[in-house]
Amino acid sequence: MRPVKFIEKLFTLGYLLIVALFFISGVGLIVLAGIETWGALSPGAELNVRQRFELVLECIGLLTIAVASLELGQTVLEEEVQRSVNISAPTRVRRFLSRFLIVVVVSLSIECLIGVFQFVHGKPQYLPHAAAIGLAAAAILATWGMFIRMNVDAEKLEPHAMHRTQAEDAQVEENDS
Repeated sequence: MRPVKFIEKLFTLGYLLIVALFFISGVGLIVLAGIETWGALSPGAELNVRQRFELVLECIGLLTIAVASLELGQTVLEEEVQRSVNISAPTRVRRFLSRFLIVVVVSLSIECLIGVFQFVHGKPQYLPHAAAIGLAAAAILATWGMFIRMNVDAEKLEPHAMHRTQAEDAQVEENDS
């Protein structure tokens, strides 16, 4: 086996390990959220409504991070293992970055809402912290939109790469079925 092929196999193994850890982390967070939800909604627990509400909000936060973990694992699996192509192609970079930023923006937006709900009645002095998270999500979304808009011309310069990527998508979807 050539050294380059061996190194590529090591990278694939590394990506598979990352995917497995993202999956295990996501499932672990789902289990923790389930336990927390049970504790929050259990009629036998001596908690007032506000405490139950805060526990449910914590569950939503855990589930948000679990979704991000699972989504990132799936992205790595699809882009680095199943397609096993070089990510240096501009079309692939834009796509990978878009998938990653979707997860980040949605996660930050949900965390902002959770922060607002938690702090609006109990600790209003922390509302600016939650607002900062919301502003960060908005800034990321706006700059991502600018990035996509500015790359329309790049897509026109490399139509063959887009066609190849779409063909790979169809093949991966066919293999998944």
